[in-house]
Amino acid sequence: MSLNKTQLVSEVAASAGIPKTVSEKAVNSVIDALSKELEKGENVTLVGFGTFSVYERKERMGKNPQNGKEIKIPAKKVAKFKPGKTLSEMVNKTVAKKKAAPAKKAKK
Repeated sequence: MSLNKTQLVSEVAASAGIPKTVSEKAVNSVIDALSKELEKGENVTLVGFGTFSVYERKERMGKNPQNGKEIKIPAKKVAKFKPGKTLSEMVNKTVAKKKAAPAKKAKK
């Protein structure tokens, strides 16, 4: 299951015990604050969760998939996310649990 913005607002409202309208304002405020800092080229670090940063991708040559001709792909800035230690450990613990789960035996 993936989580979209509406579902995130609902999760925040339920977790914090607040109305969805208040939760939506809070979620929008966090997204706006992150976006404004990234727009300025600044990093945003949420300890334990991760770091959002801006990376400048250099100009490069590529191929048009429709006709195979070479094209110039212009330089641009892209947002990056690097997970923090706590988040990485949580994700890897979940992956380890799935791998460690014993296979179900077939009934005869």
